[in-house]
Amino acid sequence: MTTSIRHIAKLAGTSVSSVSRVLNNSGYASPELRDRVEAAIRTLNYTPSKGARMLRGAPSRMIGLMLPSIDVPFFGILAHAIEQELFQHGYQTLICSTAENMDHEVRYISMLLAQRVDGVIVASAFGSIEHFGVLRNAGIPIIAIDRELSGIADDAVMADHEEGGRLMARHLIDLGHRAIAIVGAPAHSQPIQLRLQGITAEMAKDGIAPATVAMAEEHSFAETYRLARELLASRPEVTAIIGTTDVSAIAAIHAIQDRGFSVPGDYSVVGFDDLPEAAYVFPRLTTVAQPIRDVGQQAARLLEALIEEHQTGDEPRQGAIVKVPVALIERDSTGPVRS
Repeated sequence: MTTSIRHIAKLAGTSVSSVSRVLNNSGYASPELRDRVEAAIRTLNYTPSKGARMLRGAPSRMIGLMLPSIDVPFFGILAHAIEQELFQHGYQTLICSTAENMDHEVRYISMLLAQRVDGVIVASAFGSIEHFGVLRNAGIPIIAIDRELSGIADDAVMADHEEGGRLMARHLIDLGHRAIAIVGAPAHSQPIQLRLQGITAEMAKDGIAPATVAMAEEHSFAETYRLARELLASRPEVTAIIGTTDVSAIAAIHAIQDRGFSVPGDYSVVGFDDLPEAAYVFPRLTTVAQPIRDVGQQAARLLEALIEEHQTGDEPRQGAIVKVPVALIERDSTGPVRS
């Protein structure tokens, strides 16, 4: 059924003529009435081009930043880089931590619409895109970060996760390791899935497969520590562990040491991210470095350019996926396979 201004009037509890005044910005409409009408328009996804432009009005200079969790060090660094870049160009950032909960994502989307944000940067915890359609329909520019949001985001900025997985696996294979286990979280994360694809593809080149893959549902030190301890007890043939993140790798190092073994003497461990802590744990962590701050800054700059295009009416350019290169940082947590 096509939405008309009659449907908007009914939902807003007002007359058709009042809705028309708000849409055309003609005549008097109280702030309370305008808010009700605009809320109904957003709820019903009614965004004819002229009406949408009228509703947008002056730029708010506010940007929504939606992340799965700011408890995870990676996202904390990412948020800081984005906020600083946007602040330098006169934007305020509304940070939405969704706790990897789809209902939270939906509620935050409604909040960002109500705040009339000029654009959104999002790292969705889910592959689903349907609930982001309301932002798209409202003409709000969207940048996906750390993962793709196909069909919705204008652009995506992310590390080359699959290549990073290949680098981790190849490093251990070149050291003579064949019994390689994987520990990490969360299992549903698109970046983690891409890293796993890279790991398994690189191992397959040498005719081997992961000894075991232990994935937690949520990304926490405690969960990956528990998984690593269970792995050590049940798979004595394992000589190396890949942590899908630095947090997972550091948890594995602690689990190994708590069982009386050494790193890298008994087990080699490699991570992904190159968080600041990676250079200060003992032993210092070998890891795949992704330039987290650079990813954040690039996403912010792309969004600023998109906002300018929307405001000036320039012809929108073709969307792009920007893959930022990664590199292996060899430190002290990996070594030749034990004899």
